[in-house]
Amino acid sequence: MANERLRGAITAAGLKLEQVAERLGVSPKTVERWISDPKRKPYRRFQYAVASMLHREVSYLWPDERTSEEVTASSDSELVKLYPHRNVVPQDAWVKLYASATTHFDVLVYSGFWLTEDTRFHRLVREKSAAGVPVRFMLGDPASEAVAVRGEDEGIGLAMAGKVRNALLNYGPLFELPGVEFRVHATTLYNSIYRSDDEMLANGHIYGVGAYMAPVLHIQRVPGGEIFDTYAESLERVWDGARRIASPTDCEGAYK
Repeated sequence: MANERLRGAITAAGLKLEQVAERLGVSPKTVERWISDPKRKPYRRFQYAVASMLHREVSYLWPDERTSEEVTASSDSELVKLYPHRNVVPQDAWVKLYASATTHFDVLVYSGFWLTEDTRFHRLVREKSAAGVPVRFMLGDPASEAVAVRGEDEGIGLAMAGKVRNALLNYGPLFELPGVEFRVHATTLYNSIYRSDDEMLANGHIYGVGAYMAPVLHIQRVPGGEIFDTYAESLERVWDGARRIASPTDCEGAYK
């Protein structure tokens, strides 16, 4: 059955599907599918955006969806621990996180240089590769504007690009491992994300402060929660837009 409530609310607001789509940054066909196909519901962030645009409750437009209070209650359980700075996170937290990985082993950073010097982490990558676990590294392209801007933000200038290059060199022996893939991105990152299956550490990026001094969220996926999936979707978008490299020097000059 079509979502006549959504169709009616759009009409009552004096809007056309094209206008709704333009405001949301999606195609008109996508909005039409939300109306005509009950199985094609928008992501939660779009549900809230549509409800706000039409001055209706999410639960009115999509009656089977949970209220914001229910979503908040579930999301409260997603936060395992909040660390005020990355440098107070226990040194073995990263290895413990990835030790349990069976389906997702993802590292999204600009350089994450400190992790490249941890021999335990290198050994763990080798073990997971041998076990058939896909391992994905996403580092900033040292020639990209995004890395240059982050270097200025942290007050280290060109040293940021140097850290990325050094990190890639440190990872050199891992490039040939089966199931291990490296990509470089030119994305503006607001967090470094370290994901292992249904757990992750999200290290915020703050203007004028190195990532080691920024907060870290330890998050777990909980049924009904949305925080974990929000970060996970962001990571996937960076992965999709990043470029695969076969060696530590493949990225040189990519964005010049």
